[in-house]
Amino acid sequence: MFKNQPKGLFALALANTGERFGYYTMLAIFALFMQAKFGWSEAQAGQVYAIFLAVVYFAPLFGGMLADKIGYGKCVTIGMLTMFLGYLGLAIPTAPDTVGLVSMYAGLACVSIGTGLFKGNLQVMIGNLYDDPKFADRRDDAFSLFYMAINIGAMFAPSMAKWITNQYLANYGFTYDAANVSPDYLQALYGGYGLCFGVACVSLVLSAVIYFACKSWFKHAMKTAKQAKEDNNSNVEELTPAQTRERITALLLVFAVVIFFWMAFHQNGSALTFFAKKYTNLSISGGMRMWFNIFSLALIALAIYTGFATFQSEKKKTRIICGVSTIALVAIAIGLFLGMDDPTMAQPSDFQQFNPFFVVALTPFSILFFGVLAARNHAISAPARIAWGMLLAAVGFGVITLASIGLTSPMDLGDGTQSVLSPSWLIGTYFTLTIAELFLSPMGISFVSKVAPPKYKGLMMGGWFVATAIGNYLSSIPSMLWNKIPLMYNWAILIALCVIAAIFMFSMLKRLEKVAK
Repeated sequence: MFKNQPKGLFALALANTGERFGYYTMLAIFALFMQAKFGWSEAQAGQVYAIFLAVVYFAPLFGGMLADKIGYGKCVTIGMLTMFLGYLGLAIPTAPDTVGLVSMYAGLACVSIGTGLFKGNLQVMIGNLYDDPKFADRRDDAFSLFYMAINIGAMFAPSMAKWITNQYLANYGFTYDAANVSPDYLQALYGGYGLCFGVACVSLVLSAVIYFACKSWFKHAMKTAKQAKEDNNSNVEELTPAQTRERITALLLVFAVVIFFWMAFHQNGSALTFFAKKYTNLSISGGMRMWFNIFSLALIALAIYTGFATFQSEKKKTRIICGVSTIALVAIAIGLFLGMDDPTMAQPSDFQQFNPFFVVALTPFSILFFGVLAARNHAISAPARIAWGMLLAAVGFGVITLASIGLTSPMDLGDGTQSVLSPSWLIGTYFTLTIAELFLSPMGISFVSKVAPPKYKGLMMGGWFVATAIGNYLSSIPSMLWNKIPLMYNWAILIALCVIAAIFMFSMLKRLEKVAK
């Protein structure tokens, strides 16, 4: 899994891990922050949340266009600085007035622009590492590992946000209470949420340290096609105008499909968080508590990797060490679980840790599964994986639909709660959606890095994020409908869109697979 990969992959992946940790710490509480500080409804908070996500993922289009001219490395550096200024602006305490609102929007704008310069171009650099024929056959695995690294940062983010919020509330004599709407409590709550933006500043600094300390490992991947050609780089592929058009058309078809995946998938920060807040029992008891101890989950995820190494390592000594480590990690995880309060209180943002945990934990199984199929001459192409991912996303929302049977509609529930559901329903939803994500997202990024015409790599990677941006904006639809239609209708819309997109993708497989050869 980690063998025969260029070391530049690990440096770039770790740099992105730190940046994503800060971003998802902020994102875990962003909608709740707006509700607590400005008194906004789910529809208002969900709309701003969706617009922010849309801009964040639309900006890489322009970041990619700029990088194709001035270089990927320069844009990544400028992006990190701009993001830092944005998070710093969000972290500065302000009142819930016009000044506070303008300050928030200015910070969000800087984060969006900085992400546009950073995110897509970092991924182009990773793809460039695999233009070398020596590493070409490791491209799909590389993006799966890169995606796993992103989610290591994301996995710890909700727990960090929860810990900071609880500590801040405790200083004012409060504990988290979703039903408490007193002014003093809300002021303390959004004050705690504001500190989470400061975490993003710190993590971004750590990312920058890793990036610049290891720059020599990937310096050659920072060049554009023009710069590489000027250096007489023989790995630069020359395409005819017809081939260029064919590749761009294929990518546009993929972008059209993934719009609907991200529309459905990014309910985690809005509709699914509102579902956790309104309908899920946040008093966790018994074995279910294990899911709400991030350190136990992290140790279990690490044990999966040491477990794989136990069987895959070539040296007996290494296998023994990994085997013992696996047992020890599981034992410590169980010990941490047994030391938890029973019951323990969860927060709605806690549920956002399950998706990144499942990505990290399931990535080795995903690589093994597709590797075994390839070894038996039954390899599943990237476009086919995207199509199957869309179907699995529909199944994921089928789970939450079953959970919604018999629940009071949000329009009838008002500001109240109906906290009757077991957390297992949401955990099961996130599990299924994560499998869908592993089929679709890393393979989609790999497909773009492979198929994009060399002189348009930044632009095409930006196009992937534009599709994500449109999907993120459309993710506001369930929030806007939250208090207007029954829950099951909301989920049914998402299921139908995923199924239609999957059917379209399957119909285009031959054309897309031909381009990817």
